[in-house]
Amino acid sequence: MDVVTGEVYAGKIVSKKLMMKHNQKEKMTQEITIHKSLNHRNIVGFHSFFDDPLNIYIVLELCKKRSMMELHKRRKVITDYECRYYIHQVLTGVKYLHDRHIIHRDLKLGNLFLNDDLHVKIGDFGLATKIEFEGERKKTLCGTPNYIAPEILNKKGHSYEVDVWSIGCVMFTLLVGQPPFETKSLKDTYTKIRKCDYRLPSTVRTNAAEMICSMLQSDPLKRPSVTQMFDFDFMCSAHIPASLPISCLTMAPRADQLENVDRMGRKPLSEVNDDTRLESSFLKNNLHDAITASGTMSRHNEGYRTDIENLYKQLSTLIASKPPKLATNLDDENTDPAVQPLFWVSKWVDYSDKYGFGYQLCDEGMGVMFNDTTKLIMLANGLNVHFIDKEGVETYMDIHNYPPQMEKKMKLLSYFKRYMTEHLVKAGAGAVNIESDQLSRIPHLHTWFRTMCAVVMHLTNGTVQLNFSDHQKIILCPLMRAVTLMDNNKNFRTYRFSTIQEQGCSSDLYQKIRYAHEKLKKLLEKLS
Repeated sequence: MDVVTGEVYAGKIVSKKLMMKHNQKEKMTQEITIHKSLNHRNIVGFHSFFDDPLNIYIVLELCKKRSMMELHKRRKVITDYECRYYIHQVLTGVKYLHDRHIIHRDLKLGNLFLNDDLHVKIGDFGLATKIEFEGERKKTLCGTPNYIAPEILNKKGHSYEVDVWSIGCVMFTLLVGQPPFETKSLKDTYTKIRKCDYRLPSTVRTNAAEMICSMLQSDPLKRPSVTQMFDFDFMCSAHIPASLPISCLTMAPRADQLENVDRMGRKPLSEVNDDTRLESSFLKNNLHDAITASGTMSRHNEGYRTDIENLYKQLSTLIASKPPKLATNLDDENTDPAVQPLFWVSKWVDYSDKYGFGYQLCDEGMGVMFNDTTKLIMLANGLNVHFIDKEGVETYMDIHNYPPQMEKKMKLLSYFKRYMTEHLVKAGAGAVNIESDQLSRIPHLHTWFRTMCAVVMHLTNGTVQLNFSDHQKIILCPLMRAVTLMDNNKNFRTYRFSTIQEQGCSSDLYQKIRYAHEKLKKLLEKLS
């Protein structure tokens, strides 16, 4: 942290023990030289560097929303609209590098960082190199297996085209859910890369498939340049937004808004939203019409059940490993903020004897699960409201425009909100920014139940939260394979399951994990 400005930075620490050889020192010098020469909105900012007898320290721009690897783990597959948004920024950043004769050589999801506005920042220049003269071909074998270009493997010399190949792998992964050449063994992966052996599923739209295929060609000279890629139909056929809501890190955006964008071409989103508001005069008159016009099917119980089954297996493995018990101060050293949850329940109130279960999320959005199993969610902006019917169909409206038959439930939603604002303390306050956007779809409560010592809540993004009677809470995420503990002092600690298995955890956290494991059985019964 800068003690004068208060700005917080990221730090990269490299042990000098790893730089005993001359070529290792040269590699570190080259990384620093290249990175500090860069200044672009889509490149992680380089602040400074220094060293001591043990380490070299590099001070960098902090990207609080981590990397696209965490996005991929939470979402698996993203929409064309989102993919276009991210790839456009990757292309912009890589064009800046290529214009300066720099090849990144390690473009992958884990090196594409995201700031608070979900703007892409290309980072980690440890394998980057500079082309010294036109036509130079580098010979170093480097890269990450799933993203490495065939000419690097074949050691025939490589240049800018390897970055284009890697962008093709990134785009494939975002739209399909896994890298194009991924196998269970490194040898098989390299064989598939050399043969350019991959399959695009039919779910990928034609213009996206054309762009991916143009990048993933064995002959590097047949691949388009980064500049040419901006002109592909996939990049030009629809509006590219200036930003996305934070909720897109864990939930797909609203389908009705994406349909508006597709229908209206490159019209700015603000104008699209104006058109959507004009439609409300007929949407509010008939709920069925509203569902037809803007409905999106939520995942069926089968999808939710799969998440819980995976979580149950993960906890079974953790418990079977009999992790060592640690003192709380040692336990703290094993935390990993990179996998902390994006959404959790910060307040709740149980009026299920009359109306239903109300709750507020950490981003100030709130919802009610009514006794008839329908749900209402109000976004943090206090304006946009989503209704989910018994079949899981979503309808979008706002507090001023909604069908007459929704009147009672809208009043109850306002009542729950007022009660929680006036009477309940927020858990984990201040950890997440408020965001509101016409594209936003926040996770909602899928099911819940009470036990003798806890309230168990399951959200539609796969998260399971237990609020214990001792006022401590745990949040379990099967996608990130992690658990978060919120203690009585509102301290927020997140641990990977694998870290707990290897390093251990506090006795208190272990007992809470065992209890959650038992209650997942009941949750599975409710979903069957």
